[in-house]
Amino acid sequence: MKTYEEKPSGVRDEKPAEKKRDPFEEILRAALELSPGARAMMATHLLESLDAPNQKDIDASWAEEIERRIREIDEGKVELIPGDKVMAELRSRFKG
Repeated sequence: MKTYEEKPSGVRDEKPAEKKRDPFEEILRAALELSPGARAMMATHLLESLDAPNQKDIDASWAEEIERRIREIDEGKVELIPGDKVMAELRSRFKG
């Protein structure tokens, strides 16, 4: 049969909890110690990790769309509208 030693009130059996380290803070601190070039490379990798799995396909589709629009402008198939006119039209629509 086990016996337990009675502890005086307020005495804890466990050690005080160590301050938990925040992995984000540790990584950030280490990253900031890198050279500017290494930080830029890390930033590029982190940004690329946010891309959709089919990001290359999306980028290629947008590149095609941009080329098509440029071609239509060059061929005079579309009318360009000055930005200030577009903004004025939008403001009047949403003025409420």
